[in-house]
Amino acid sequence: MIDAGSVELDDLDVSSPSLFQMDKWAPYFGRLRREQPIHFCSRSPYGPYWSITRFEDVQAVELDYETFSSDSKLGGIRIDNRLGSSFISSDPPRHTRERKTVAPVSAPTNLASYESLIRERTRKVLALLPRNETFDWVKAVSSELTVTMLATLFDFPLENRHRLAFWSDALVCDQAAPDAPVKSNEERTVVMHQMVEAFQGLWNERIAQSPKLDLISMMAHNPDMQGMTELEFAGNLVLLVVGGYDTTKNAMSGGVLALSEHPDQRMMLERNPALVPGLVGEVIRYQSPIIHMCRTTTRDSVFRGKLIKQGDRVVLWYVSANRDEAVIEEPDRFMIDRAKPNKHLSFGAGIHRCVGDRLATLQLRILWEEILAQRLTIDVDGEPIRQYSNFIRGFTRLPVRIRAD
Repeated sequence: MIDAGSVELDDLDVSSPSLFQMDKWAPYFGRLRREQPIHFCSRSPYGPYWSITRFEDVQAVELDYETFSSDSKLGGIRIDNRLGSSFISSDPPRHTRERKTVAPVSAPTNLASYESLIRERTRKVLALLPRNETFDWVKAVSSELTVTMLATLFDFPLENRHRLAFWSDALVCDQAAPDAPVKSNEERTVVMHQMVEAFQGLWNERIAQSPKLDLISMMAHNPDMQGMTELEFAGNLVLLVVGGYDTTKNAMSGGVLALSEHPDQRMMLERNPALVPGLVGEVIRYQSPIIHMCRTTTRDSVFRGKLIKQGDRVVLWYVSANRDEAVIEEPDRFMIDRAKPNKHLSFGAGIHRCVGDRLATLQLRILWEEILAQRLTIDVDGEPIRQYSNFIRGFTRLPVRIRAD
């Protein structure tokens, strides 16, 4: 890996998935924030793009959706434009209509009804974990809890819940990754059709029934969703599956790693369980499960003194904004007692702020409350294996060991 300080700024390309798999990204973004926070990369595997790396600049672009579009027809929300046509990769009025359809799933009354179910499942999963024996936290806990909750949100058959995890992994992965579940666009298309076929069957069932509070029923009974093309239906499914699975899963794993690496913070938490909400906010900031989002300019625009032309791709690096020294005190430190633990951009901002943010926060809070209740001391016991991705900052494996006397 080339040293971050030895590269000419004009040649700096921070889009390489290997930067994040090797966890070597921080110095590169630190340099961009200091020297050129609005940076143009003329050559990359994804074509030319602008990098937005500071907190307030990322937020400003997010809020100006008329100039910086999410529309998949223009370029979409990923640097490789591979999440299809969903409401997150659209602008108002479509975005407003379709987002309202699924927003009730994260309403306070619904969250209250989910809490006891999430707690019961979390308690059972933790109680069955081996003691004094190394196991994979991602598979045993993070993936299991997240995919089970996702199945509940869809009212998807629990016995088939791991199909949701496979679909998410296959549709969001970088095909160049050694462990990628699909290796070509053709294989990805096959998986997409399998997912759409399964959900189409659920759609047909739900539309023939009275409306319920699962995501498929919400969409099936909403007039604004009736005219969706097959591509739009598939895109919304990908968004809901990936959004409900990958982000929460990787925050669950990132929190275990961070506390294992910072025993002083773990001791502080064990002495004061009231810090759990602060821990959750800090984990989400520190881990930054979504590395970036992308926009496309709809018109020539001067932003912070830089002329960004119509049609240019603009990458919002959440992972960098969440380490912005100008906004966050000692941003590279993991501190669970921050005065403002929720000052981060991991959920985005403005009209595209994550629709499931409160549900994700609830799941993470309950996980740590139950870990403390069961007095589990979880140590990382080997090297984490990180995802080869410039979109998801996550783990494919996290070996851990729970101490038992």
